[in-house]
Amino acid sequence: MSKSSIEWTGSVWNPVVGCDKVSKGCKFCYAEVMAKRLKAMGNVRYPNGFQLTMHWDKIDEPRKWKKGKVIFVNSMSDLFHEDVPLEFIQKVFKTMNETPQHIYQILTKRSKRLADISHLLTWSDNIWMGVSVEDYLVMPRIDDLKKCGAQTKFISAEPLLGPLHNMDLSEIDWVIAGGESGFKARPIEKEWVLDIKEQCKTYDVAFFFKQWGGKNKKKAGNLLDGKKYEAYPIDKRFTKKSA
Repeated sequence: MSKSSIEWTGSVWNPVVGCDKVSKGCKFCYAEVMAKRLKAMGNVRYPNGFQLTMHWDKIDEPRKWKKGKVIFVNSMSDLFHEDVPLEFIQKVFKTMNETPQHIYQILTKRSKRLADISHLLTWSDNIWMGVSVEDYLVMPRIDDLKKCGAQTKFISAEPLLGPLHNMDLSEIDWVIAGGESGFKARPIEKEWVLDIKEQCKTYDVAFFFKQWGGKNKKKAGNLLDGKKYEAYPIDKRFTKKSA
């Protein structure tokens, strides 16, 4: 486990690393770049670079952390990847179920598999489930998300690559939006962000604007019309950047 620089979480836990590209949002995957770098450095967790690799010995890791943490699960992969066995996913869920002091944030682009196997998983209330929605082509992921048993559901519109008009945010608790960062970052439009913010207001959904992104994301910042929007779903155990 390590502390995370990701603005909306506290720590990361990676029982799975490596992935494959499935949609436009994957084009400049930060995890792929990082995994290749870690392999070159000889990191023992990345002997296969960005090829899917399961670390069975890390499944029980959160049990060692007595103090409650906010944990992004598999920041370097996708727990619902089609090559991750159901048994592995169930063991990860068992650890989450049995460590209620933590809040777990899971994010997937494989929403169909999420919907298909949700009934085979135990959804304790400390598990937040999200889907990535980078443009209108993948908006059906929202419907798949609603089919799962998570009590807290969220959308990550990052990297936001186009407008997301008329989303049905009923049953959704949180929306994160942000622009792509890096040398080849694709552009984001202010109008797209404002539209998402207004949709969240209509549905009474917590809205978090992470960043404008670009080549220098720190310089671009995350102010929207001079204001920060960093709301979270209601959970009394959650505090910003808890680690």
